[in-house]
Amino acid sequence: MTDFRQEAEIIFDELVHYRRDFHRYPELGFQETRTAGIVAESLSSMGLKVQAGIGKTGVIGLLEGLRDGPTVLLRFDMDALPVEEENEVDYASQTIGLMHACGHDGHMAVGLGVARVLAGYRNQIAGKVKFLFQPAEEGLGGALAVMADRALENPKPDVAMALHLWNNIPIGQIRVTTGPTMAASSIFTLTVKGKGGHGAAPHKSVDPILAAAHIVAALQSIVSRNVDPLQSVVVTVGQISAGTTFNVIPEEAELKGTVRSYNNELHRLAYRRLLEMAQNMAAAFRCSATMETVAIVPTVVNASEPAAAVREAATAIVGEENVIAGQTMEAEDMGFILEEVPGCYFFVGSANDEIGLNYPHHHPRFDFDERAMIYGVATMAQATAHYVLNGN
Repeated sequence: MTDFRQEAEIIFDELVHYRRDFHRYPELGFQETRTAGIVAESLSSMGLKVQAGIGKTGVIGLLEGLRDGPTVLLRFDMDALPVEEENEVDYASQTIGLMHACGHDGHMAVGLGVARVLAGYRNQIAGKVKFLFQPAEEGLGGALAVMADRALENPKPDVAMALHLWNNIPIGQIRVTTGPTMAASSIFTLTVKGKGGHGAAPHKSVDPILAAAHIVAALQSIVSRNVDPLQSVVVTVGQISAGTTFNVIPEEAELKGTVRSYNNELHRLAYRRLLEMAQNMAAAFRCSATMETVAIVPTVVNASEPAAAVREAATAIVGEENVIAGQTMEAEDMGFILEEVPGCYFFVGSANDEIGLNYPHHHPRFDFDERAMIYGVATMAQATAHYVLNGN
């Protein structure tokens, strides 16, 4: 059997080079022009057929075997975040206000590493491996954009896989779950309207800020008093906007937040109760409330057979005792792709408490143990080999 872990270790310096270069020069969603150029050039140098401009800035690299077989889609996200980096490392972001704070720099390095490894087996591959480097994963609709640009056609994948370097678990562990693994996510905006006036004469006004404050408190009961404790739903208000100065009661206040769940029925329940409570609480303070919602991504659901293939691969790479299961209420637009193609989204542990690489994703000091990329490349290559490489 091929030792993909050893092959990943051999190219570790190359992985680090790619990752740190991407990290120094982060680009936001649909703006990944430099990033995409490097990806396209690298894939082309490995002998893959390359298409650029997919979904605006995405890249596809196609590795074709000599015989017929299944097509495996491997997806890697590319975009950075509007976060000011606080790490003092020589590969820190060179762009003010932007940072790879979620590990996508590492994901791209892993993708190029898998391409490097599997390209060496081109003559033994039965089928095709389709590398999709996707723009704009961070809530901007990148998956839908590449799908609209026919990323899932010519050839159509039979199975799809993606990974996330994950600072919620230590390096050396891999998390693979059958069924729902990441939550559906949506955004709500509540607008509370009152009557403005002078802060010194509140009795002549109808205060939307006061109503909004009580609405925020009331919404905390939606999950605790409406949802079965054995089910998982999250309702979070993350933004409040109201007023322009200290002594003026404004006309309206705006609340923005998110609902996360694995269950469509519970998602609808949360929104029904959210609107009911907002309207009734606003009325209690002589205000009115309206709500707008935007669906962001569906639940990420892993199909049983691809999840079993990834679990087997992970066991070969890190040992059975280090392959775990689990879910998160965080969300990912890979869910759109997995609605069309059966597949598996898995997590590669990247935290290292001993050297302080344990800050959470989206934190200005987020960083990860780069050795995690070895496990990512090896596991992804091993799982892909299950489908297209005979004898593995």
